[in-house]
Amino acid sequence: MPAPQAPNSAADKTAFLTLAPALFVGLWATGYISARLGAPYAEPYTFLSYRFSIAFVLMLAYAFFTDAKWPGTLKLAGHSFIAGILIHGVYLGGVFHAIYLGMPTGLAAIIIGLQPLLTAIASAPLFGERVTPKQWLGIGLGFTGLVIIVSAKTVSVGPQARNVELLQYGLCIISLLAITAGTFYQKAFCATQGLRSGNVFQLLGGATFVLAMAFFLEEGRIDWTGEFIFALGWSTVVLSLGAFSLLMVMIRQGAITKVASLLFLVPPITAIMGYVLFGEVLSGLQIFGMAFSVVGVGLASGNLLKKS
Repeated sequence: MPAPQAPNSAADKTAFLTLAPALFVGLWATGYISARLGAPYAEPYTFLSYRFSIAFVLMLAYAFFTDAKWPGTLKLAGHSFIAGILIHGVYLGGVFHAIYLGMPTGLAAIIIGLQPLLTAIASAPLFGERVTPKQWLGIGLGFTGLVIIVSAKTVSVGPQARNVELLQYGLCIISLLAITAGTFYQKAFCATQGLRSGNVFQLLGGATFVLAMAFFLEEGRIDWTGEFIFALGWSTVVLSLGAFSLLMVMIRQGAITKVASLLFLVPPITAIMGYVLFGEVLSGLQIFGMAFSVVGVGLASGNLLKKS
């Protein structure tokens, strides 16, 4: 999948910003599924090391043969490298690690799906944007849902019930903070860089982080089954090159609010996928908490941020 390019004309930009977020959310939801699909066959950071290394080589070749504009200074390249550590390495590392340890995909998506709430909270001090009373109500409901979800410790996965450990929640919360911080960092420091060359350095940053984690924490085990190869291929081409490039285009086109407003759709989509593919079932209390979160994020993101 070639990396998406920013639209040129005003009409193209309007059409792109209308359709791109929905496409992004649909692809984003499959990221949790690919993590679950590959989990039995490879350790999480080893999986991601292959994914980012392959994606880095492919994006480097694509940028080279399409005469991409490269950063003029090491500082600019370094900003993309740091954004990649946050958006690719820490975010996906935490999600993959949590799912590898047994967290259901739908539950992981619910926690990460609270990103719009953190976006609303952090945007006021960072970008001078205010949150309306209706949106603060949504924020309160969203975090109430998170408290309910976390308090319901027992999760049914197929025919067996298992306890979701504190470590798994912690990893997902770290991922949530990383993707939020990385998105703001990308908006603040990487908006002027070329999309293709920026992605090269971001993938390099992500690869560096997960390779270090794999070296210190894992044995490098991989079972090269058909399911693993499919999960690796999908996550490398469709997600690392496609979905993440789409995210970068939308951020630099000023569509960060539009993305955030649709992210509340990711948890239910992922939960449905997890149920159909893996038999994952959330407890009634957690479904109740998810409803709180969905309603809360929906209220908070109807028109998420307004300039003060």
